[in-house]
Amino acid sequence: MPTLVASQLPSSAAPPPRPSWRALAGLTLAVALAHVLLLDLAPTAIGPDPSPLANKFITRTIVIAPPAAEKPAAPAAAPPVAQAKPPPPAKPRRPREPSRPRPVAPPPEPVPQPAPEPQVSEQPPAPPAQTPDLTAQNATDSGAAPPEQAASAPAGAVLGGAGSTANTGVGNGPPGEAAGAANAAAGNVVGPEALRIPGSVKLAFAVTGQQGASPMQGVFGDLVWLQDGSSYDARLSLKFLFRTIRSQHSTGRIGPTGIEPARFSESRKGEVASHFLRDQGQIMFSNNAPSVPLLPGAQDRLSVVMQLGGMLAGDPGRYPAGSRISIQTAGPREAGVWVFNIEGEEQMSVPAGDYAVRKLTRSPRREFDDKIEIWLAPALGYLPVRMKQTQPNGDFADMQLRESLPAGPSS
Repeated sequence: MPTLVASQLPSSAAPPPRPSWRALAGLTLAVALAHVLLLDLAPTAIGPDPSPLANKFITRTIVIAPPAAEKPAAPAAAPPVAQAKPPPPAKPRRPREPSRPRPVAPPPEPVPQPAPEPQVSEQPPAPPAQTPDLTAQNATDSGAAPPEQAASAPAGAVLGGAGSTANTGVGNGPPGEAAGAANAAAGNVVGPEALRIPGSVKLAFAVTGQQGASPMQGVFGDLVWLQDGSSYDARLSLKFLFRTIRSQHSTGRIGPTGIEPARFSESRKGEVASHFLRDQGQIMFSNNAPSVPLLPGAQDRLSVVMQLGGMLAGDPGRYPAGSRISIQTAGPREAGVWVFNIEGEEQMSVPAGDYAVRKLTRSPRREFDDKIEIWLAPALGYLPVRMKQTQPNGDFADMQLRESLPAGPSS
């Protein structure tokens, strides 16, 4: 039987052709481009990077107790010890007395010989003339002392009446932000009674407003507050669909005076930031604007909301209706003293429900200042349930609470 050579096999039994290397290279390039496109769109769709505190946050409230009252018991015990030491120096004075009579013994003989003794009797009238002058001087000195004490008393009254909480110049002091700045610059600072810094939380807001001729629609806001007991990270974001159109970011630490910012930034088309250089006592800005002195208790435009809530939560009775709170507040380009007027309790309905609230208003001080209104709910630990910002041209953004959620790694 003849054998079939490979070349004689029918064409249908031949192996299928292999794809060319050009086709494989084109397919690989298409897959790579698809991955690059997805990675490029991810930041705008997802939003800003997560906070470094997302994995170590805590949800408990931090209570900052007031500084302990001064106890001068230890220094008071020192003076009596100093008074017990003077008796030993009195002993050496006794041996000096016998030394005095020795020189007195030889001169008695020459003393009776001279006759100028009657002249000595003429000198006594001089001392009585000096004694009234000394009493007159004492009288004038005693009369000058009371006015000095009276002048210092009103100064103490000013410190007490315009005292500040958390080193911010708080109380029923003189009206106006200029007066608040003067008090803060003069060092009129009184320690806080107590603060309650809220635990980590996420607040979701529904946003309405007006921007130019068109109303603001389809915008949502998120305020994420994270803290681990010593440091904090706060971010306020406004989103349209899945895109972040504006955000504010504040980071820093939690200290004896409450929230102490280290950096604040605001992002729209680009990012601008302010830096709190506490070792230098300055606030510096990334846009090369002139730096300003850092006053005690300074906040930024985002942290000030949480600090105000912590102050009212720590001692609500300290802030009755009509009182004011003055705080140096820094933005990304400038800093100034903001004065918040506190109103009484009222009822408010927001998408999250009905709440009793305390309203704080920062009225415009200059021509281009914004009006800031904040409503804090005692039932939520004085967290904000509504925030409204109105610009001089009439544009505004009104954020009303939709829900309060525990913060977590996904926040």
